[in-house]
Formats: sequence, structure tokens, C-alpha cells
Amino acid sequence: ERCQPPSRKGINTTAGQGQLVDAQEKRVLEDLEMPLARRETETLFQEQPETGNQYLEDALLQSYLKMHLPPKVLEEVNRDLERFGNRLLTQIKPLGWECELNPPVFRQYDAWGRRVDHIATCLAWKRMKEIAAEEGLIAEAYERRYSNWSRLYQAVKLYLFSSFSGGFSCPLAMTDGAAKVIESLGTPGSLKKAFDHVTSRDPKKFWTSGQWMTERRGGSDVANGTETVARKQPDGTYRLYGFKWFTSAADSDVTLTLARVADAEGQVKPGSSGLSLFFLKVRDEEGKLNSIQVQRLKDKLGTRQMATAELWLDGAQAELISAEGRGVASISNMLNITRIHNIIGAVASMRRMTSLSREYARRRVAFGKLLKDHPLHMQTIARMEVQTRGAFLLLMEIVRLLGLAETNMASEEDQLLLRLLIPVAKLYTGKQATAAVIEGMESFGGQGYMEDTGLPVIVRDALVLSIWEGTTNILSLDVLRSLAKSQGQVMAVFFSSVQKKLELAWSTAKLEPAVKRMRAAIDRLAQFMQGAGSRGAMTMELAARDFSYTLARIYTGALLIEHAALPDASSTDLSPARRWCNQELCPVATESGHGSYEAEEALADSALVYEGCPAGGSRL
Repeated sequence: ERCQPPSRKGINTTAGQGQLVDAQEKRVLEDLEMPLARRETETLFQEQPETGNQYLEDALLQSYLKMHLPPKVLEEVNRDLERFGNRLLTQIKPLGWECELNPPVFRQYDAWGRRVDHIATCLAWKRMKEIAAEEGLIAEAYERRYSNWSRLYQAVKLYLFSSFSGGFSCPLAMTDGAAKVIESLGTPGSLKKAFDHVTSRDPKKFWTSGQWMTERRGGSDVANGTETVARKQPDGTYRLYGFKWFTSAADSDVTLTLARVADAEGQVKPGSSGLSLFFLKVRDEEGKLNSIQVQRLKDKLGTRQMATAELWLDGAQAELISAEGRGVASISNMLNITRIHNIIGAVASMRRMTSLSREYARRRVAFGKLLKDHPLHMQTIARMEVQTRGAFLLLMEIVRLLGLAETNMASEEDQLLLRLLIPVAKLYTGKQATAAVIEGMESFGGQGYMEDTGLPVIVRDALVLSIWEGTTNILSLDVLRSLAKSQGQVMAVFFSSVQKKLELAWSTAKLEPAVKRMRAAIDRLAQFMQGAGSRGAMTMELAARDFSYTLARIYTGALLIEHAALPDASSTDLSPARRWCNQELCPVATESGHGSYEAEEALADSALVYEGCPAGGSRL
């Protein structure tokens, strides 16, 4: 017996559509007319969104490069990125999915009971390492073929690579950080070989690096949480003893790590001034672990493609590469680079999810018409697009400044601005990415929740971005430190840079409302800063998060306005600038006006959180 399908009249179509039913709607109607017995055995039918060459489909990326790169550089870069975009689609994307389906496996003992501590990774993961070398994803930044634009070019390739990399972006972040540290130390002779390996384009020579900082106490407080001890040997090398609780990319070839040097009596110096930076090879020439024991692989929410482990260092041979007690200062270059990679990953995940959402809207029929013909649905994706564009321009600004710094072309103001923007962008884009990918997943309805679509992978992997390399609160406090260290000079540079960008839009009438709102926000921020000097340390700590959000929103607004005001901008560029500036641009001033940073509010926070809890909050 046949199930009576709904009549075509039951589908909500406008009078203007008449019989011009979309091909996809016809397929839906035909599917409804199937015999019931057959339909019960069929899966839900929806067309899979398929994106093309990511470079060619990213209008903002192409326009940014056209506006900023010198013509000769643009010609070469454009050609290579188009080629790379095709490789991402045909080779790298399938490998990335293989990495997701075949996560690393840990084998602690062999069949005869001997401890081997072997971390087995899939062939696709190994191939990703080779491709990273072939594409120069680390090398490009250090060869400096394009002078100050080399770092930006590298960042663009990493941005395109990230969402298809099967998690391999993480070891690349730490490898880039290690290369930066070695270069900042003057590439001493003992590290020349290592530098050549981590920046190699030869897959057979390319090394990846780890970054072993987190220990049993966990968290960002490495000054008090680092217990690893380094004991000097007669030959000048050191042996490291300690437990590393969270080591990403545990299959890396080399690593940088912090430890405390023990004196002749075996005593160590506490605090950050007692930390030194060490370089070590994970395995010896025969492939055996360097007096390292793998305790277990971490069972993580996301980034499952990558091996993250708990490690015992039981006399691991290492080389001291910083001045004794200068470990934190020496590794700061690595942290800046890995934070920039975190920003790249955040922007890439936003772009990927937005691209998939907009493509799906062209294919999915609901309530008688394509999703793209539902105004509310398109408004939602447009809001994702605005956030993605703002985050992208903030990323480009940071790598542009870094490129100047690395080629000795940066002014003192450029360097101060870079120091401020890295933590601001890292914390803000991490939050943006989380919101955008969840919104994007929702745009697929129930399909977004299905594991085999790959969409949950994007969500899970994005959630780490607000945690890794410093949580939002930790980085907000780092922003305050940058202000204190420059004695407030960095804020003068911030205001000056924003004003210069706004001046470019003075003759663009359609940008006038956005510029007006931006200037009002700048005035409110300046007023807050004037009163900040009379406030206590607690007040500024309570304001740190909103203050950092304010800096991110104002600077990103300036970048969107600047981009829209440039001669080669499209009419579409006006919309994200205008929309961005419609939001609350200066939340720190608003909350300050509400008294949110007063001492009594801090007490009220604790009372609110712990109401009903046992005294002292010592029990759950």
C-alpha cells in the first residue's frame, strides 16, 4: 500500500514561483512519493555541501593580498596559493580525514613484556609531515624570500592548511616557535643542525618540535608549577628529571622544555628566576627514547588526531640553551609564535564553518525553498561572516607587524603594538571561533550533530583555542602587564594607530556612521584610562577581560573601516565595517559605569557563586 504524499499545494511557495520548482525541491518531492517499504530502509537524503578551491573562494583574502602585497610578490604568491588550494582539495583534505579516523595508539609493552612506549601514528599523519616540509609551511617564514611579507605569506598558507590538516597544525605551531627561539638566540653552533632541520623543505630532513611546559600542577603558572630538575654532567650537558603532564605532539623529533638547574648541593631556585630553557632530542640515533617514559596518551575532547601524552623524564639528556634563570624570557618568543598559530587556527575554523554553511544554504530545501532564500537564515550566516572577516583582518595585521619586526623594519611603535595585539587577538579570536563554529553547526540542523559529517570535529577542535597557550583570563592579565611594562606608552600607540586608520575613511560617506561610533568608543575608552590610574590593582584586574575585549573590538573595527575605505575595496566591504561598529565597542566603559569593578562587587561575586555551598567551599 502506498503512503499518500502531501500534495504540492501543501508546500509553501510564493505566487511568483509557480511551476518553477527548484531541481532540489523536485528531488525532495520524488523522495516523498517512494513506496513506504522502501523509504523505511533509506537514510535521510540531503545534499552534502562541497566547497572548491579555498583560496579562490575567499574573496577577502584575495582582496587583502591585492591591496597590500607588492605587484611582483603578489604575482608569485597568487600563483602558488591557487596551486596550493587545489592540493588542499585533492590530497590534503582526504589525508586530514584519515587522521581523524585513525588517531594515535599507544603500546607500552611488546609481546614479550619489554617496555617499548611506542606511539603509533597513521600513514596519513606521516604524509602530512612530508607535505608540510614540501610546502615550506615553516621554511617560508625563515627563508624570507619576500622580505617583510614572508611571515604574512606563511600565515596565509597555514590559514588555508589548518582546517584540512587533520590536527597537524599543532606540531607546526610548536616547530615554528622552536625555530623562532633558536633564531632569537643567534642560532648558536650547537643548534645550527636543529634549526636547519625544523626549517627544512626536505621531507627526509624535516623535524617537528614539541613544547613541554605543563607539569603535574597544570595551568599557566609555570613559575610555581615547574618541578623538573636539571643536573649538570661532567661533559657540560644536563640530565632532566621530572613529570610533564601535557605534551602535545608527543611523536615530535625534538622539544624545548623548562627545568630548574640544581646546584652542587642539589638545591634549586624557586619562582620564574629559577627556570632555564633546554633543548633535547626525543630519541637517540637508534630511535630509542631519550630516557623518557610515556605514561599514557591523553583522552581529549578534540584534536584527537594528535598524540598528547604524559611523560616521565628520567635522566633525559638535554642542552641548556638560555642563560641560567632566563628560561621564561627565552621561551617567550615561542609563546608569541604559538599564540599567533592559535589565532590562525581560530580564523581558519571560522572561515571553514562559514563556507560550509553558506554552501549548504544553496542546496538544502526547507519549507518549500532553499535556505538561502530564508532571510533570517542568511542574516545568521552574515553575522558569522562579519565575525570571520574581522578576525581575519586582525590576524593579517599581526603577521604584517611581525614581518616588519623580523626584517628590522619595525618602528618602536610597531613593536609595542605587536606586543599588545598578540594576547588581545589570541583571547578574542578563541572566543569568536567557539561561537562561530557552534552557530555554523546549528545552521545544518540535525545533520550538524552527526559525527560522520565532520562538522562535530570542527567544533571539538575549535574549543581548545580559548584554552591552549593561555585562557581568556590569563591573557587578559598579560594585556595589563604589557601596559605596565611600557608605562602606558602602548596605549598611546594604540590610539594613534586607530585614529590613522579612521582618517582614511573621512571621504567615504557610507562609512561615516561607523567612524562616528568608533570615535565615541575611543573617547569612552580614553576616559576610562584616565581614571584607571587612581584605581587599585583589584579594580584593573576585574576590568581586564572587558578591557581586552574593548581593545579587540575597537582595533578590529578600525581594520574593517580601513579595508572598506581603500581604493580597491568592493561595495560589499562596507557592510561588515558598518555591522561590526553597531555592537557594543567599549564594554569596559559600560561595565565601569555600572560599578562592576568595585571592591564590593568582587565580594558579591563570591557570595553569588558560593551561595548554598559548604563553608569555605572545600567540599563538592
